[in-house]
Amino acid sequence: GNVQVIIDGFAAMGFPNCGGAIDGTHIPILGPDHQGSQYINRKGYFSMVLQTLVDHKGRFTNINVGWPGKVHDARVFRNSGLFRRLQEGIYFPDQKITVGDVEMPIVILGDPAYPLMPWLMKPYTGALDTEKELFNYSLSK
Repeated sequence: GNVQVIIDGFAAMGFPNCGGAIDGTHIPILGPDHQGSQYINRKGYFSMVLQTLVDHKGRFTNINVGWPGKVHDARVFRNSGLFRRLQEGIYFPDQKITVGDVEMPIVILGDPAYPLMPWLMKPYTGALDTEKELFNYSLSK
């Protein structure tokens, strides 16, 4: 189905068995009368967090909106229905590939703000060898 098209799209970009990429962005809002300080993000303006999962073409496949701007992307994610369904293994078909000697489920890709999970790949940090640099390059593409 549609998931396979997305997986093929990410594979063509250099990342196998990937069902989407996740990130959060801030939607500017007028400061609310109630609990306004919760809506001031780290850049200093009032906002709500929009979390999106996108396909290989950058099209939204899942959205979550409404958390106050002060809330970190990882917390928004951990409290989302998307997280719960990924954790329960019901968001994607159970389709694993073998990489070396590891069974790899369909994964999503995120930046360093997100938690590393069996189904969420994020960049390596710290001192990187060539292999890790290449992995990060493929992931960030």
